[in-house]
Amino acid sequence: MTTSTYSVARNGPEPGGDAVAAGTAAAVPVSTDGTSGGTDGPPSPRPTTRRRTMDKKSRLRLLNAFSIVMGIATWWVMSLAGFQFPTPPEVVAKAGEMWSSGILQEDILASLGRVLTGFLIGSALAIPVGFLMGWYTVARGLFEPWIQFFRTIPPLALLPLVLVLMGIGELPKVFVIFLAAFLACVISTYQGVVGVDKTLINAARVLGAKDGRIFARVVVPASTPFILVGMRVGLGSAWATLVAAELLAAQAGLGYRMQQAQLYYDLATIFVDIIAIGILGLVMDRLLLLAETKLTGWQERR
Repeated sequence: MTTSTYSVARNGPEPGGDAVAAGTAAAVPVSTDGTSGGTDGPPSPRPTTRRRTMDKKSRLRLLNAFSIVMGIATWWVMSLAGFQFPTPPEVVAKAGEMWSSGILQEDILASLGRVLTGFLIGSALAIPVGFLMGWYTVARGLFEPWIQFFRTIPPLALLPLVLVLMGIGELPKVFVIFLAAFLACVISTYQGVVGVDKTLINAARVLGAKDGRIFARVVVPASTPFILVGMRVGLGSAWATLVAAELLAAQAGLGYRMQQAQLYYDLATIFVDIIAIGILGLVMDRLLLLAETKLTGWQERR
């Protein structure tokens, strides 16, 4: 409150100064901290959370673009420095040649179909098994020894046995991919369920919620981040297993094409297939990351 306003409020208006005092009191707003706020204007608003998030995403995109450019530049310099690498223009030309002949599309579709089939089946089975293991002690006692046993055995170590039992068709390739995705996702789901804060479960019980409602409204949301992380790990395992499976028994696919290119020392074709696998895996991983952002929007992020 200003001095003139204080005087008017306490002693009444001075003679002949009613209009001036009233005008002064109305024209000069008084802030809560005792300072007048009419001269400097309103304080500048702080950046909102959405604005900060957008700025962070923009910085990340710029850093991603910079990293890609620097990686390609490093690759180019190494190929010119004497390393036995094809240059980026040579790889691009080879990719265009393979695309125009239809070979690249055929290989991509074959490999992508195997990965998607094995990954989706493995994840779809791993999620309920992980929930059962984490929620019911009986299921944990029955399933955990076998899952831990097969986790120590790389799926590729089972590939010769699978080929003997299932033949050399699509089934053995899809099976080993399924096994790799399943083992990665089931453990993550199980850890998510057993790691749910017991205070939340007890609070729900105190409020009268039954086990089914607690499971659907508390356990499942709290476990979702773990499930999606397990799916992302399983996706990487699925692609790694696919390439090895196609190296042993396939008639088409990116791994099969790399094996054929190795016989003729065709480095450009090998690079094209490696880059294709990396791009496909990156796109699928980003889709899972987008799903994670949508499904776990409540989770605090850095």
